[in-house]
Amino acid sequence: MSKTTNKFSPEVRARAVRMVLDHEGDHPSRWAAIVSIAAKIGCVPQTLHEWVKKVEVDSGKCAGVPTEMADRLKSLERENRELRQANEILRKASAYFAQAELDCGFRGHHAQCSDLIVRSIPT
Repeated sequence: MSKTTNKFSPEVRARAVRMVLDHEGDHPSRWAAIVSIAAKIGCVPQTLHEWVKKVEVDSGKCAGVPTEMADRLKSLERENRELRQANEILRKASAYFAQAELDCGFRGHHAQCSDLIVRSIPT
């Protein structure tokens, strides 16, 4: 998906796609219909073609990953990435505190050691 802001409202997009599907028989090819309608709504033909393809995939007329599934996949990948980062932080913290515990154990200052560990947590 584009990172730019959407110039066209969902209603305009839906109407343009509907026009292409309804009037492609009036033109020698689908592309000719797309070019004609794109000029009328003020977008480039490639953009309108992408909208048409997306509607066809979402409705099951063409093969591809529907928008809902693509959004879900993107969300799950983001969640997975965040969980991996959290696990890495926990792994490092665990190793840090385990080492601090070992250091305290060798010194034999168990009562003071827990205070030392708590005070050594970076903020």
